[in-house]
Amino acid sequence: MAENNSEVNDVWQTNFFNYLAVERQLSQNTQLAYGRAIKKCEKWLKKHQAWKANDWASVTQRELRDFFIEEGRLVSRRSVHQLASALRAFFKFLIREGVLAEDPLRGIRLPRLEKGLPVFLNQEQTELLLRQPMRLLELGQLEAFKAFRDELALELLYGGGMRVSELVGLRYGAIDWSKGIAKVRGKGEKERLCPLGKKAMACLKHFSKEYAAQSQSSDAVLINHQKKPWNARGVQLMMKRYLALAGLPMNASPHTLRHSYATHLLEEGADLRVLQDLLGHTSLSSTQIYTHTTATHLLKVHQAAHPRG
Repeated sequence: MAENNSEVNDVWQTNFFNYLAVERQLSQNTQLAYGRAIKKCEKWLKKHQAWKANDWASVTQRELRDFFIEEGRLVSRRSVHQLASALRAFFKFLIREGVLAEDPLRGIRLPRLEKGLPVFLNQEQTELLLRQPMRLLELGQLEAFKAFRDELALELLYGGGMRVSELVGLRYGAIDWSKGIAKVRGKGEKERLCPLGKKAMACLKHFSKEYAAQSQSSDAVLINHQKKPWNARGVQLMMKRYLALAGLPMNASPHTLRHSYATHLLEEGADLRVLQDLLGHTSLSSTQIYTHTTATHLLKVHQAAHPRG
């Protein structure tokens, strides 16, 4: 990854970023975040320890524990976990390359994360958001290509419960047109089958016919005017625009539509284990957070409708 070369003067770090880009195919944003985490740890080690630059084999568990304790006083618990995740990936790579004998992070206890309820839009808010591209097209305030492309992006995020990385990584060859299912690559390079829904498939068929008729199986579904793959940042900015136009909460993001997808499925009676498979969660505990949200929804319905609510 070229952007890291100016920041990295260690051959093992350079090799690590090549590994992230080529073998793991992580996004540029993730690679940059990993680079910042490694540099932050490196800077701390140089300041607080008799640490020889780039001598990662000399780093001890105690030094890393002290690093996380100090960071925990400055940043959020989630940020500490993100730092640890980046360093853990780097150390695993160094073990693979024979630089380290074992992971110095092993056994280090991180501060417990507080599980907050996911932000989601209710069904009426979601419908309002999804209508925005066509509304602007009808008003003559948005060209057809962008309107249909943006509508497709929103419908895939909500209809398929996709992560934004899965969305921008979606290729035509991964779509089963007869069944309305896409094969997406999620966290940890895990693949899963993702039903898209009738509306999303209708948008996909229209967009591909009008703007990607010559597409190959390896071509990205979401593209810009230059026929190049659209990126996650573009999707995020697009959604912010429509949130503002619809008067919806501005703290929502593309991932909010994934949360909304999960919440609405549970509200309509979907089985929790089926939802786990649809979301691609390894553990059921990751999916169970949505039961708290739906319980709140059920309580509101009970209070509004029951004579003694």
